[in-house]
Amino acid sequence: MNRRKKTGKGNIFPLQIEDLESLLKSKFKNNPDLSFTTYERKNEKVAVFYIDYQVEADKVEDFLLEPLLGEKIEWTNDSILNEIPLSSGKTYEKLDDILKNLLIGAVFIYCESEKSVVSYLLSKKENRSLQQSETESLVLGPKIGFTESMTTNLNIIRWSVRSEDLVLEKYIIGKREPREVRLIYLKSIANETDINTMRQRLQELDVDVVDDSAVLMQYIEDSTTTIFPQFFTTELPDRFSYNINRGKLGVLVENSPTAIIAPSTFFSFFESTEDLYMRWNVGTFLRVLRYLSFFLSTLLTPLYVAAVTFHYEIIPTPLLINLGQSRAAVPFPPILEALFLELMIELLRESGARLPTKVGQTIGIVGGVVVGTAAVEAGVTSNVLIIFVALSALASFTAPNYLMGTTVRILRFPMIILGGLLGIVGIFFGASLLIIHLLRLTSLGRPYLSPIYPLVVEDFNKVLYRLPNQFQNQRFKSYRPKDLQRYANKDAKEKKDIDE
Repeated sequence: MNRRKKTGKGNIFPLQIEDLESLLKSKFKNNPDLSFTTYERKNEKVAVFYIDYQVEADKVEDFLLEPLLGEKIEWTNDSILNEIPLSSGKTYEKLDDILKNLLIGAVFIYCESEKSVVSYLLSKKENRSLQQSETESLVLGPKIGFTESMTTNLNIIRWSVRSEDLVLEKYIIGKREPREVRLIYLKSIANETDINTMRQRLQELDVDVVDDSAVLMQYIEDSTTTIFPQFFTTELPDRFSYNINRGKLGVLVENSPTAIIAPSTFFSFFESTEDLYMRWNVGTFLRVLRYLSFFLSTLLTPLYVAAVTFHYEIIPTPLLINLGQSRAAVPFPPILEALFLELMIELLRESGARLPTKVGQTIGIVGGVVVGTAAVEAGVTSNVLIIFVALSALASFTAPNYLMGTTVRILRFPMIILGGLLGIVGIFFGASLLIIHLLRLTSLGRPYLSPIYPLVVEDFNKVLYRLPNQFQNQRFKSYRPKDLQRYANKDAKEKKDIDE
């Protein structure tokens, strides 16, 4: 049996059962669901107390009360811990520990005159059933997503990563509302420096409560001022296990369906596990398309504003004539026109995301068509700009990660302002500042633009493009894993017929 004694100041035992009942009910005076029952046998008394809706009633009856009230068990702490067929038995002496564990589904047994109280964790948890991830959609590959249950998520990971080297370190974070956090990695592959860095950040975190993995990520990121996410988040167990097998670290938070993957680079947010399930040339095309979409979404509308405002000479003459005709009735300068349309697109996107699914889809489609047509007919904007804004919006949707897609959307606004005020010079100035900022960023101490900076050419085929599997025999050199080799390159290239 697992027995771990909690000692320290504030020991309230031994205590009369009546006094203990009064003390607990005074603490839970606003909670009528505290169950406190006293049992007597000869000259002995024992109390069993818990919160009704927090525990599994069947387990309390079958595995705890039935043996406790039998004749075989003496009403002492040692006898209860040894005879009751449950492995989660612990003893507590401090009132604060008792109150905290009552709130998470613990059942307590107090034998009168003992100096501590016995506890068994029989919590009842309402879990969402396994279903497809709603934030990350895939055409090929496993589609099951994480849930809010830590037990379920760990079970999925164990089935996905069947290795004896898999480590699941447990941390309890939160002073007022403690929550379980797991640090997950493969001991034989993950870099020791990365493990120690993440371990230190989790251990030194001193907060009241960690509401979600997205909140935890903000606490442990390298930089808290940047707009770029430094850790990757996912709801897909297959993406999680893929990164664990390649030497990265994973973090799970209790009551959160999203996992954290670290370290991550800028290019990690444009990768999809779907690229692995397609042929290498198709996966390369899709990956390059996402990178191109990032530049289009960030620079297309600012370039239009700069060209129309300062650089008419770079626009072909036939297009310039049509552009002049479409803008003839527009009373606003291009910068205000572009900002108005971009803001309208963001309003439609945000309202569609917050409304119920069917209503949100209707708002997004109908609203975009109606408002766009009305804006052109009213002379508020030109039809050419609507095309550029629509292309920019579509390009921002190609990022597989929602956090990076949101970042791209926000970046457009300062770039439009720079293009409208300084022309192409302003766009180059903004792009230079952006590159300098990315060069300075790190993720868990690793360069954010790796493998471009610092340059690691061997990792290009894993990040910028894909090659056939026989050329993917090594893990990322940039992360310095303990075991760089995935499989023997010679064996991967050999192909034998059945008669050989």
